[in-house]
Amino acid sequence: MEYAVKLLEEMLRIYSPTGDESRLAGYLEEAMKSLGFQVETDRLGNVLGHIGGGEVEVLLCGHMDTVPGEIPVKRIGYDLYGRGAVDAKGPLAAMIIAAHKAGLEDVRGEAGITVACLVDEEGESKGARELASRGKPPSYAVFGEPSGADGIIIGYKGALKVLLEVSTAPGHSASPWLYPNAVEEAFEIWRLIKRELIGSGSYFNSVTGCITRIKGGEGFGKTPANCTVEVDLRIPPGTPWNRIRAAVEEKALSYAEGKENLRVRVDGEDGVDGFLASRDSPLVSAFSIAIRKVTGRQPILVKKTGTSDLNILAQAWKIPMIAYGPGDSKLDHTLEEHLDIREYLASIEVLREALKWLMRIHKRDKMR
Repeated sequence: MEYAVKLLEEMLRIYSPTGDESRLAGYLEEAMKSLGFQVETDRLGNVLGHIGGGEVEVLLCGHMDTVPGEIPVKRIGYDLYGRGAVDAKGPLAAMIIAAHKAGLEDVRGEAGITVACLVDEEGESKGARELASRGKPPSYAVFGEPSGADGIIIGYKGALKVLLEVSTAPGHSASPWLYPNAVEEAFEIWRLIKRELIGSGSYFNSVTGCITRIKGGEGFGKTPANCTVEVDLRIPPGTPWNRIRAAVEEKALSYAEGKENLRVRVDGEDGVDGFLASRDSPLVSAFSIAIRKVTGRQPILVKKTGTSDLNILAQAWKIPMIAYGPGDSKLDHTLEEHLDIREYLASIEVLREALKWLMRIHKRDKMR
């Protein structure tokens, strides 16, 4: 497994924040070719490596981009540090090595495996949207995100970015009681939305959200006439994002109704629905068996309050999906991001074992 570690180290040394993935893409294209993959790069810069062949098509999908903020690549004991070690170059590297071994040995003649190395996951998921627009979907899809070697991610919340735009008539700040204040009114609208729409129960099963950006006011001496508030809402599976968007708009407009010189506009048209896999999914079964065999531990089914490329493709493809990969997600986006090499190597074996069991389960289900 020396090459597996070398591959990951080289990937970490190539800094690839969102929008600047091309150097890593070039490296992975050559690396996968050397491992026997047939490789293509699409118009957005996604790198797709195909190996093996059979009636079953399995997609292993990861992303090349990271959040900004370079971290020096170094090893301390078994820990390998670098930006993207956890989110999500470690999971992607594990998929490449596992697909190489499985496609040439474990499931040869039974399955074609495609490793998709996508761009822009930390941005607007342009890479995933491009992949979704391609032809026939695969039979199964596994997404490379940190779950830990013994975890299986079965759920993600949906997401909606909302802009609240509030405008009022300006006035002199020495007489604030005479004029509406756009910033203060925007906060009142947000308080109403929180009270009416934000849940207080399970974080996964309720709507959650927060203000992520605010812009308003022109400076000292003048009451703010304009304010824009950006809100990040996370939506549980089973609740359509457009229903929440409509509810936000209804609450905001009802607040402004009848108030002189107060105008409110709500913008937010590009949400994504949540996802929850069935516990009886062939992928959940295959990975559960593989985790027990490789790690000797019971699998942990994980529901994440975040959102990933899986959400985008789940809207387009109605096929079994889960996410899996080495790493502790608490280290995502931090300055201490690192991955235990032992866990990384174990996850490769879990992926290989899971692919073998997936073929057995697929054949069994086909015979029923």
